Amino acid sequence: MKDNGDDIPTPHQVSRLAELADAPVERATSTPLAPPNPPTPPAPPAPPKPADDVAVARREFARLLGEFRRTAVLVPFDEAGSLWTADFNGVRWICAFSDDEALARFAVARGDAGREWAYRTVLGARLLDVMVPMLPGPGGVALDAGSADGMVFPPVAGIVPDEVAVDIGETGGRGHDERERA
Repeated sequence: MKDNGDDIPTPHQVSRLAELADAPVERATSTPLAPPNPPTPPAPPAPPKPADDVAVARREFARLLGEFRRTAVLVPFDEAGSLWTADFNGVRWICAFSDDEALARFAVARGDAGREWAYRTVLGARLLDVMVPMLPGPGGVALDAGSADGMVFPPVAGIVPDEVAVDIGETGGRGHDERERA
């Protein structure tokens, strides 16, 4: 009998890493990796339909009208002390300007840069709601007349008071023509 247990075999443990290290290595052929599929860009929006174009234009005009109504503009006076107006196609337009520079450009374009221009600052809403109804016949406001950024606010319902709006067949309101005959 042996006292020290020399006859007991010691266990032989092999780690899993050793097994992997001893395993034969298979060489893969060189195949380039394909790049991942790039994300597909979203499809461009469909072009708006003609009815959508009208709706977009109406919303943009409504936004501009609201901005004009909340903004103080310059309204020049003529030599007689009346609001500067211009008649075009049977409509009297009150001329208004967004700032001194726009008024100066207008004066230069008219050849009147040398004269002194008297003007008042008036809220756009006051021009449309109070001043336009005081005009004889249909009237509107021309903002920055003669410039590339100019805009007109015609005498139609939704822009001027209904009682002075020109009836274009859609409003059902009394227009200037009907009021003058009454």
